[in-house]
Amino acid sequence: MNTPAGYFDSQYAHATDPWHLGERWYDRRKYTLTVAALPRSRYARAFEPGCSVGVLTEFLAARCDQLLSTDRIASAVETTARRTTGMDHITVRQMTVPEQWPTESFDLVVLSELLYYFDTSTRTALLQQSVESLSEGGHLVTVHWNHPVEEHTCTGRDIADRLDALSGLSGLARYDDPDFTLTVHEHRPDPGPVLSPARAEGLV
Repeated sequence: MNTPAGYFDSQYAHATDPWHLGERWYDRRKYTLTVAALPRSRYARAFEPGCSVGVLTEFLAARCDQLLSTDRIASAVETTARRTTGMDHITVRQMTVPEQWPTESFDLVVLSELLYYFDTSTRTALLQQSVESLSEGGHLVTVHWNHPVEEHTCTGRDIADRLDALSGLSGLARYDDPDFTLTVHEHRPDPGPVLSPARAEGLV
């Protein structure tokens, strides 16, 4: 089963930033690695569901012309909106995925510390929605904690191992840290070589 919604309500009821995402070097390093792994220097439209308090949102903002960041918790949305004040290219919206999903298409979808809160069937549906939202050649990035947690249904390595089986995705990169696993996949409806950064610039 999915992690109960009440778990998140309780976490945010007791703290603005319940996981201290804006304070720890661990998270800053992880976000820096996440953005560094993006194959393109710039993305036209990006989607970040489960943005929490918007720390990663700030990192992504520098690489996106337009960024939609969402969370199901109203206080998290408010914190992210305050954090990104003055960044007019960022839209922050309250949204519960996968039941609610934007109708726009994106060339980047980032799923960070999100997928292990869902059971297998819901997680698969969310990933499929992500793929369907991507324009051809768009990128899906996932980043997830690897240590067992009672509220998590799987680990980052579990998620990464299953991503390659999804149709329409081709693996570009995977980074296995003792603490988290980061993956980058390209949306390619038809088989063919992925457009790596070197290939995109005509180096190979």
